[in-house]
Amino acid sequence: MSDAVGHPAACDAELDASGLNCPLPLLKAKMELNRLASGAVLKVTATDAGSQRDFRTFAKLAGHALLHEENADGIYRYWLRKA
Repeated sequence: MSDAVGHPAACDAELDASGLNCPLPLLKAKMELNRLASGAVLKVTATDAGSQRDFRTFAKLAGHALLHEENADGIYRYWLRKA
């Protein structure tokens, strides 16, 4: 399932937050984004269904762009471009 604009060809960093429950995937993503330069793309993999709401809200409030998201067999993937 794809809800955002397009599928980025590449990312600058990847974060595997599989097996972590809310709010840890989001907290780890925020820490990783802090290390990246503006405009960099972070790919996050999570297994917590609540991460969908968390990442959509976080991107909107923090000014980051949620470029793409996928949900397949309980695996959630997000591509965020740092503001």
